Amino acid sequence: MNSELNSIILSHQTTAVIIIDESFQIQYLNAAAEQLFAHNAKRITEQKLTNLVQNPSIELDWLLRPAQTGQSITDSNCTLIIDDRPLILEVTTSPITWHKKLLLLVELRKVEEQRRLSQEIHQHAQQQAAKLLVRGLAHEIKNPLGGLRGAAQLLERMLPDPSMVEYTQIIIEQADRLRLLVDRLLGPQRLGEKKCQNLHLTLEKVRQLVELDTEPHIKIERDYDPSLPEFMLDADQIEQAMLNIVSNAGQTLQDQAYGHILIRTRTAHQVNIHGQNYKLAAKIDILDNGPGVPENLQDTLFYPMVSGREGGTGLGLSIAQNLIDQHQGKIDLESWPGHTKFTVYLPISIA
Repeated sequence: MNSELNSIILSHQTTAVIIIDESFQIQYLNAAAEQLFAHNAKRITEQKLTNLVQNPSIELDWLLRPAQTGQSITDSNCTLIIDDRPLILEVTTSPITWHKKLLLLVELRKVEEQRRLSQEIHQHAQQQAAKLLVRGLAHEIKNPLGGLRGAAQLLERMLPDPSMVEYTQIIIEQADRLRLLVDRLLGPQRLGEKKCQNLHLTLEKVRQLVELDTEPHIKIERDYDPSLPEFMLDADQIEQAMLNIVSNAGQTLQDQAYGHILIRTRTAHQVNIHGQNYKLAAKIDILDNGPGVPENLQDTLFYPMVSGREGGTGLGLSIAQNLIDQHQGKIDLESWPGHTKFTVYLPISIA
């Protein structure tokens, strides 16, 4: 009676419950765990948990720690990739004994959407603060650079020996180079002129430009949603933003034997962007099969001067985000080895 009742209770829990042994073999899972892993219990019982989870943000050996300590442990912000789906979970592991055998009870709770939204708003605020800081510094650098260049030009006119002009030219050239870098740091400042336009025409220009600049082993495919309506956007700014993202994907694939990029569009409903809800938005996915963005860079990748690529300037994605921000949109990222997806959301406004 008790065993049957316990089984009924576990099967009706909304928390996913898995029981594993010390070699990660799954001994039991409830209905919520079946739903989480998208497999029925018969199919995955006796499989190893390590075979079902990709690129966890924690070392899976951490799950076994209660077997030594006898104490439950919890990680409230754990990311697991299950069937190519990134899930943010709260994971609790507890030691249990059954028939004199030590087992581990693993509880997996999905993090509430509100927490995800809160993290997104917090990250956006940090990115804006970083941009303001860089822009402030850039303006402070720009003023003395102008004075330096002007002084070099005046000095050049007054030099008695023409051979000395070579040195003033070096000063002027380097000042110009630094000013160009500062302008790129500041990014586009003007608010674009928006017109009701076809997003797919802009994406096709991007695809053609990147194809011309990539190696033959990198293939770019597209999967466009024909039902996506025309809407208000600045085609030049969106082209620049998407070009930065797709070019970045192409550059990360240069050293791979086979590279694949997919540009995909869909219509998204009831999208929350930085705390504001939009009934309708264009969703653009840029997927590639590259090495992935290092986990320690994922939260700061859109900051100016942050790059996950050797030799990168760290400006392309920062500028892309600035342009998407000007359209009240957002860029999301999910990445692990062999899979990187940038998702751009643009609110759809017809007029």
